[in-house]
Amino acid sequence: MIRSYTDRFTVPSWGPLEPFDDSMPELLKQSGVYTHLASDHPHYWEDGGATYHGRYNSWEFFRGQEGDPWKGQVADPEMPDDLKRMRSAAYRQDWVNRPHMATEDRHPQTLTFDAGLEFIRTNHAEDRWFVHIETFDPHEPFFSHQRYKDLYPHAYEGPHFDWPDYKRVVESDEQVAHAGYEYAALLSMCDRSLGRVLDAMDEYGLWDDTLLIVNTDHGLLLGEKGWWGKSVQPWYNELVHLPLFAWDPRAGGAGERRDTLVQTIDLAPTLLEYFGVERPADMQGAPLPVAADRPGREAGLFGIHGGHVNITDGRYVYMRAPVSSGNTPLEEHTLMPTHMRGRFAPAELADVELAEPFGFTKGVRTLRMAGRTFVNPYHHGSLLFDLENDPEQLDPLVDDATELRLATLLVELMRRTEAPPSQYERLGLPGEGPVTDGHLLVRAQRDQAESAAVPLPRAEDYPEGRLSLRTPVATLIGDPTALEVLKRHLPGIADSELLQFLGPTPLIDIAAMAGGMIPPDRLRLVAEELAKL
Repeated sequence: MIRSYTDRFTVPSWGPLEPFDDSMPELLKQSGVYTHLASDHPHYWEDGGATYHGRYNSWEFFRGQEGDPWKGQVADPEMPDDLKRMRSAAYRQDWVNRPHMATEDRHPQTLTFDAGLEFIRTNHAEDRWFVHIETFDPHEPFFSHQRYKDLYPHAYEGPHFDWPDYKRVVESDEQVAHAGYEYAALLSMCDRSLGRVLDAMDEYGLWDDTLLIVNTDHGLLLGEKGWWGKSVQPWYNELVHLPLFAWDPRAGGAGERRDTLVQTIDLAPTLLEYFGVERPADMQGAPLPVAADRPGREAGLFGIHGGHVNITDGRYVYMRAPVSSGNTPLEEHTLMPTHMRGRFAPAELADVELAEPFGFTKGVRTLRMAGRTFVNPYHHGSLLFDLENDPEQLDPLVDDATELRLATLLVELMRRTEAPPSQYERLGLPGEGPVTDGHLLVRAQRDQAESAAVPLPRAEDYPEGRLSLRTPVATLIGDPTALEVLKRHLPGIADSELLQFLGPTPLIDIAAMAGGMIPPDRLRLVAEELAKL
């Protein structure tokens, strides 16, 4: 639902619907289709997502997911020993919320599906309705109930661990496996919830006249390639090659698979076409080829604002990094200046300018200002993968001819989706004219890509002493000798702004959260010198 998942992620970052954006549920509603949303997605309650749900005829929400500021409790909740290091206010709130959904019938996922099924029971005999059942799960934290955990028996006596940070893996193999089982338990709970919808399709005979789409917005790394989470690393296939199941009663085709390259931007056109509603001229995507494979897009564009700009043709994936370490210039274009959980700060708007209209803004000028991002894809370098011969994306290619072809497709799609001039400059690509060999980056950025791909060793792989990589960074900085070690090998780690957030965090975990920006060889030098103190 959030617009950062469209092809226009090069223009704005995460944010609400803009005044010029078209909403598929609203278009349906205006054409006489009754639309209803049942969701436990907490981002709809935040500044950065608050304009989406109001487009439906009716909507209902169920509280409590991912630290949703739901239940009020002044006293700190009971919290177990936990491997999670980024303990924000949402982490504390999550432990306030959990006792209020201690049984499966009170879990927001269950309540969401209960509501969606209630809508189906009430309206199954009616015509021209659309119900959107949207569950936040299996998003982290992987909070499920015991009967699902019992499906994955395993011996584990370590700290609580069902909410990995977005970072490098530094946990033990046992801990990694345990988090995977916690995820699997939650996924099994989701399977049961989906099964209830399929049972309702059977019960009410809906297969004959009802379109059903099952889809998600992104995946999550659970230790693959040495990573947890998403966003802070390149957008590997585990994150973007998504489950998509569709049943169109006009076409049938149960159990069949389509090979055509499709994207989530195709879902809105599919629904509009099904109900016979005209699509806006600037709407991206096309109806899903459910009836039979047919020629579709030559390539698909994907990514997040400020990250790699990526393209795939189905076989190859090309991830274009910025040409310089500053990841600039990065601009934001919006008329709804909000981040995910808050408004833009006045300082972010101090130098705002009015930009010329884009084609999709319906003649409206946007605010243009410096963008911000918590990721910097530069140190990962530009990457090229052959999914046919390297489906796990473990061995990036250096192939100038293939890169040139994909970079050309990338620029074509950026121009088609009206990427602003700053994006071409940031990526070192031509805003006009052809892409040439001089624009290629994979070979030039090979060394930094290889360095960033080196897995981070676990803490136990480093020497131990009175002070070590397990020591909180605030403690290390408080020791004059240790501070000199950090300044020598990790300049900038003693920055006061960093300490404000990460002071209690062990140095090994800071290295994990810094992605590939703290090389393992530097960490080893630090560990060896600390062990001698």
